Amino acid sequence: MPDKKQIIEVKGTPINIIQVNQSDYISLTDMVRKFEDGLALIEKWLRNKNTVEFLGIWEKINNADFNSPEFEGIMLEAGLNRFTLSVKKWAEKTNGTGLIARTGRFNSGTYAHKDIAFEFGSWLSPEFKLYMIKEFQRLKDEESNSKRIEWDFQRTLSKINYRIHTDAIKEKLIPPMVTKEQSAAIYATEADILNVALFGSTAKQWREYNPDKHGNIRDGATLEQLVVLSNLESINALLLHQGLSQTERLQKLNEAAIQQMKSLLASPSVKKLIQ
Repeated sequence: MPDKKQIIEVKGTPINIIQVNQSDYISLTDMVRKFEDGLALIEKWLRNKNTVEFLGIWEKINNADFNSPEFEGIMLEAGLNRFTLSVKKWAEKTNGTGLIARTGRFNSGTYAHKDIAFEFGSWLSPEFKLYMIKEFQRLKDEESNSKRIEWDFQRTLSKINYRIHTDAIKEKLIPPMVTKEQSAAIYATEADILNVALFGSTAKQWREYNPDKHGNIRDGATLEQLVVLSNLESINALLLHQGLSQTERLQKLNEAAIQQMKSLLASPSVKKLIQ
C-alpha cells in the first residue's frame, strides 16, 4: 500500500510528508533543497556527534527493537575525522526507525520522524524551523477541522522534546527507589533550569512577581519563546547525557536561548509571520 503523502510549503520550498506506521515523516531532502550545499548538509548533520546522540536517545524512547550495543559502537566513532554515517547504515546496524531512505519514482529521498525533522530544522536555521512548524500546524489544523478534533498548537510545540527531556532526567538524575514526591521535585528543578535560562526566573518567582495572572510562566510565552523552549529541552537532554553539572548546563542553555531569541527577533520575516 503506498504511503499517504501530504505537502507543506516552507519559504517557497515544497516539503513532502508521508505517513509511516501512523506517524508523520518529513523529507529532509526537500528541507535542504534551497540551502547552499543542499544534500551535503544531511551528511554533515549525520556526522555530528550531538546528532548521533540525539538519534540514539529518540530511538531508545520510541523503538523497542533498537540495537543499543551497536549504537554505542557508533557513538565511540562519532566525532572522528574519518567518521561517516548514512541513513542506510544507521537503520541496518541499529534497527533504527526514526530515519528512512526511500528510492524509486515516488516519495524518494531521506525522511525523518517529525521530532527528528524539527531537530534538523533547528540545526539548519531557527527561522526555517519556525516557518516549518507554522506550516505543519496549518496542515494539522486542516485535518482537525475535517475530523472536528481540536489541535492544541502550543501544547504540541512545547512537548516536541518533552519526552526526551524527562527520560534523560530520569536516567541521569533520579536515583533508584525514590518516592514520587522526590521524583517530582527533581523534574520540577530541571523544568526551572529551562525557565531561568529562557525567562529569567523560576516558576515560583514568576508567581510571586505576577500574583494577578492566571496559569503559569509558560502559558504566556510568545511563539518565539515556545520555539526556543522546544530547542532547549532537546539541548538539556543531550547535556544531561554528557554528564554536565547543573551550573554548566544552565550557562550553556542561557547562551543558546539568548542566541536563538536574538536570531528570531531580528528576522523581519519572522516578525511578519507572527503578526
